Amino acid sequence: MSYRTALSEVLTSVVEPSARAAGIEGRFPREAVTALGRAGLLGLTVSTEFGGGGRGLPEAAEVVARTARVCPATAAVLQSHYTAVAVIDSYGSPWVCGEIAAGRHLGSLALAEAEDGADVKDVEGARAQLLMPRAIAARSSGVVALRGRKHQVVAAGEADSYVWSSRPLVAPDGLSLWVVPAHAPDLFVPARPSGTGPHGSATSTVFADPVLVPADAMLGRDGGGLDIVLRTVLPWLRELRAAVGAETLRASAVSIGGARRPADSLAPS
Repeated sequence: MSYRTALSEVLTSVVEPSARAAGIEGRFPREAVTALGRAGLLGLTVSTEFGGGGRGLPEAAEVVARTARVCPATAAVLQSHYTAVAVIDSYGSPWVCGEIAAGRHLGSLALAEAEDGADVKDVEGARAQLLMPRAIAARSSGVVALRGRKHQVVAAGEADSYVWSSRPLVAPDGLSLWVVPAHAPDLFVPARPSGTGPHGSATSTVFADPVLVPADAMLGRDGGGLDIVLRTVLPWLRELRAAVGAETLRASAVSIGGARRPADSLAPS
């Protein structure tokens, strides 16, 4: 079964029925995420060597855009997940990559550090803060303590791991990236989401006070996260958000021009 066919089935059978609960009640679309995982769509962009679909940014953008027609909350979760996976697939552990490929692991980004939780409305507005994190990291033997506060984290308290940024351990400049397990002690998410993402996307602040991770949780080299953010994170975020924006305009045009067709009838052949 192609990923497009699998997506059509999941959108119709699971995502659309649960969209009301996400959009109106603010409930995280757990059923949708689980179904996307079982259909191989969470692992769509994981390398085939880890059991993933081996697809790239164009396919991820298509999945996100089609999902946005049905459930904006689920689309926001996929945007953050696919961007996190693009980093983890290149620099993370084979075990985590395998779990993502198997549809058992949802990733997210914990990078933004807007003052006082200020909203970050676009990628360019987020650029400066993404490249200059205030979160700190301190190593003791084989353990690293991460301390900081991240804003606008999608799927906060729902994801299985976060791609987290900090100042370098010892490098003179740049930043460092880490995979932080969501179950790590002293990783705190407020009971009430404090972000401004789509209703139901569980966009909120995440606190590390501090969180202990093994030294090998680093993604890439110390200080090398700056290059990863510039070459991978920002391009993926830009393309995925543009795909959602284009789909929103397209849906509006269809709505104005006549009766809306079902979401799946607009799928590429």
